Formats: sequence, structure tokens, C-alpha cells
Amino acid sequence: MEYSYRTKNVCPRIIKFNLDGNIVTNVRFIDGGCPGNLQAVPRLVEGMTVSEIESKLGDIICGMRGTSCVSELTKAVKEAYEKSIQHI
Repeated sequence: MEYSYRTKNVCPRIIKFNLDGNIVTNVRFIDGGCPGNLQAVPRLVEGMTVSEIESKLGDIICGMRGTSCVSELTKAVKEAYEKSIQHI
């Protein structure tokens, strides 16, 4: 299923991705951000589980923002996964 997450305090305003069980695919950062990172991150996380993404990327911050694009991705996939298991 496709999910959309509105980011906070980072350049891309929206992160879209697909979630099949706990597997994340087709990550897209929308409306802003560093082009290289926004191409690399989706390739690196393709097929990872929510917990793998959380453990590898969850604590990365960008400057004084207190968050980062990958930290926001971690929040997004975790929130989507938790919502998806509540509906089972």
C-alpha cells in the first residue's frame, strides 16, 4: 500500500513510499531536498524492513534541525507500519 508523510523541519515536504507488511519500497522525497541524497537514499533502503531502516537511519540529524531526511523517513515508515498492523 502507498503511504504519504508530511515531513517536519527538512527540505522535502513529503515522503511517499510503499509498505508491504514491514518491507519498504518505492521511496520518493517530494518537493525539495538535495538531489543526490534523494536518489541515493531510496536505492539504499529499497526492500529493507521498517526496523532495519529505523536502526540504521533513525538517529541521523542534519545540522541544527534536530532531524534529517532519513530520520523523517524513519518516522514515516514506523508510523505507517504501526497503523497497518492496527488494522489487522
